[in-house]
Amino acid sequence: MIITLSILGLFLIGFVIKRIQASRIFRKEVRTLFSQSKNISTHAFHKNQLNKLPEPVQRYFNHVLKEGKPYTSYVRIKHVGQFKTGIGKNWVNIKGEQYATTEKPGFIWKGTTSTFVAKDMYLADKGRLAVSLLSMVNVVNATGEQYDQGELLRWLGESVMYPTNLLPSDRLKWSAIDSNTAKLNYNYKEHSLFFKITFNEIGEITEMETQRYMDKKNLETWLIKTTDYKLFNNVLIPTAFDVSWKLEKGDFCYAKFTITDVEYNKPERF
Repeated sequence: MIITLSILGLFLIGFVIKRIQASRIFRKEVRTLFSQSKNISTHAFHKNQLNKLPEPVQRYFNHVLKEGKPYTSYVRIKHVGQFKTGIGKNWVNIKGEQYATTEKPGFIWKGTTSTFVAKDMYLADKGRLAVSLLSMVNVVNATGEQYDQGELLRWLGESVMYPTNLLPSDRLKWSAIDSNTAKLNYNYKEHSLFFKITFNEIGEITEMETQRYMDKKNLETWLIKTTDYKLFNNVLIPTAFDVSWKLEKGDFCYAKFTITDVEYNKPERF
């Protein structure tokens, strides 16, 4: 009995140490993210920037941004929701915190469930997915060109939560498709990315579709659906996200997130 209690005590001590170490690493990663990107909030949105954009894109920016709104440089986000680790798996509850930069593309997200912690990131121009069980055993540490592309796409798609990042620039261009859809092209270093974006009649983005690597081999159709727009920091943003893969065997929805908190231009951890 004494031996059993000693083993349990050592396990608990190890667990606490691992949690502390993981928190320190995450805090350092967040600091690194923010330190690599410049403050661009001295720039402001003006409606004359929209003059040559497709009509649904103009409708969107007129709906979500106010004249003179400063550009977002840094973002921090909290969410709750549900997540599936694979096709045929059950939903698990998840809560997350995320930090993003705009002048230099980058983000880091940590999602926590009762059994695992996942980290998604695009940091220093590299993508990475890491998963650990109970913050102790690393079970996934995925990197490579496909993850560079996938994580940069995630950052770009989530710009609907910081929409000054979707305004036209040297990197980002809009082109017309029809009265309710437009194409967004984004070029950064060796990456040439796109989204086909659907807008509703009042100007909200409702769907974003592209091609993303599901793993290191398979390029699949990736779909983000956005709803429930609310005012945060005087900007209208969607707060409900359903994220799916459109596969030959059928759609696979693997994430349902609800945004609970968004703050701009506070380059520090919650």
